[in-house]
Amino acid sequence: MIEFDPTLVHGWLGRSARRFPDKVALVCDRQRWTYKALDQRTDHLAAALVDAGVQRQDRVVVLLDNSVETVISLYGILKAGGVFIILAGSIKGAKLRYILENSGANVLITHTSKTAVVVDALSGAPRDCRVIWTGPSAQIPPALSRTSLSWDGVFSNPAAGMDELHRNSRLPRCIDVDLATLIYTSGSTGEPKGVMSTHHNMISAARSIIQYIGNVEEDIILDVLPLSFDYGLYQVIMAFMFGGTVVLEKSFLYLHRILERVAKEKVTGFPIVPTVVAMLLKLQNLTNYDFSTLRYMTNTGAALPVEHIRKLRGMFPHVTLISMFGLTECKRVSYLPEEELDRIPSSVGKAMPNCEVFVVDEDGNQVTPGQTGELIIRGSNVMQGYWADPDLTAKAYKERRYPGERTLHSGDYFRQDEQGFLYFLGRKDDMIKSRGERISAKEIENIICNMEGVTEAAVIGVPDEIFGQVIKAHIVPAPDVDLTDKEVLKYCSENMESFMVPKYIEFMGSLPKTPNGKIDKKQLKSKELQSSSPDNSQVF
Repeated sequence: MIEFDPTLVHGWLGRSARRFPDKVALVCDRQRWTYKALDQRTDHLAAALVDAGVQRQDRVVVLLDNSVETVISLYGILKAGGVFIILAGSIKGAKLRYILENSGANVLITHTSKTAVVVDALSGAPRDCRVIWTGPSAQIPPALSRTSLSWDGVFSNPAAGMDELHRNSRLPRCIDVDLATLIYTSGSTGEPKGVMSTHHNMISAARSIIQYIGNVEEDIILDVLPLSFDYGLYQVIMAFMFGGTVVLEKSFLYLHRILERVAKEKVTGFPIVPTVVAMLLKLQNLTNYDFSTLRYMTNTGAALPVEHIRKLRGMFPHVTLISMFGLTECKRVSYLPEEELDRIPSSVGKAMPNCEVFVVDEDGNQVTPGQTGELIIRGSNVMQGYWADPDLTAKAYKERRYPGERTLHSGDYFRQDEQGFLYFLGRKDDMIKSRGERISAKEIENIICNMEGVTEAAVIGVPDEIFGQVIKAHIVPAPDVDLTDKEVLKYCSENMESFMVPKYIEFMGSLPKTPNGKIDKKQLKSKELQSSSPDNSQVF
């Protein structure tokens, strides 16, 4: 009998469990989980969620750090017909309350270490939210005990098989246009916005990425990125589709331990972000680690400076480095083939398989090669819009020639060359308007990062009475390097046009980061707003 590819995300876990029942699918917290064990465990959770009242397309929030429980939760929620929402473990009570209310979630899966945050979020909530607690059951707060379940208690009850649940119509019949997840990301209004992804969106995006990376079932992926971040989440989704193994870590902060895992687990794939690269470049003893099994590294989240790409290539000459560009609103857009990396390292490549891109002007007309415009994305990877926000959805997602065909207006400035390769210039809100010029902060950062002795740089526009905005550069020097503002200014003057040269320079030990490892420019801009003149900086 022919087995067709599953149309639902969780169907791929079942498929891999049938193909490789005893193969290790997940390594986490010194535990090794086979596909069969994970499949059975997620069946059990699905039944418990149905018993708890979860119905088709109900939202379930998962507030856990990277863990086996997080992976079991997301697949158990999907099997129960629900929509999973994974949040960063560092979230605060007010933000959790907003997301619970905005999403209408009626179940929360969390750890007892998050008790204070959960109590804060649920205090005064207009409706009950059932909480499933992992961790020590004795620590469940009495105030929430009425609506609480323990993780251990869920799995201590006898589990009904999935076939029995389907026969008794206890599990809803889902189809691929049903929502699978809401991924909450920062919003321009200050409140997070939930990007709606269907099963079809997620599977389509994952297929395309697997195709250009060339993943095979022998691949072992080291995932140090938070599962609340779509880049980290899709490492699990993809691996369970092609039958690989995921080595899941809590974070990338303990770099020594992570690099040791590469050799110990025979890792073949290592997804990274610029923050991880900056940490790698600071290491003095990289030759002490064994990277012989490593086959590829990928980067997205933010484009790598060209100098960092050059250094990575020198550090890992046998490893395929794949530069990519993506947005939560469509998962992934483009990738740069390895053979082009040395020729055009500043490019983020061409559209990935089953995806189409355009660069357009303010009137929506496609610009000629070399001109700057907004990036527009078309394909089944384009998500459905923003949860409960039709106005914001209408601004970003535009209907096209026939019903159901939509394009995503990215809000990112790009240019495209004659061969179709894309070059990221910056977010619309990351462009600096000074002296009548529209300046790309990313372009300035790339140039500064090419300077010897610079590890990271973040450029923002700060208010100026005469020019409207002027440029401030925040620079992290390499270890044991004493850079001066005059040296930086001289380098900038020699390597960029005069209107791009920073007026302010501030040296920092580190740059503020989001939980996803991106440079948090909101924090840098907020600091500037609190002071009429920059502190600890030099004015030129």
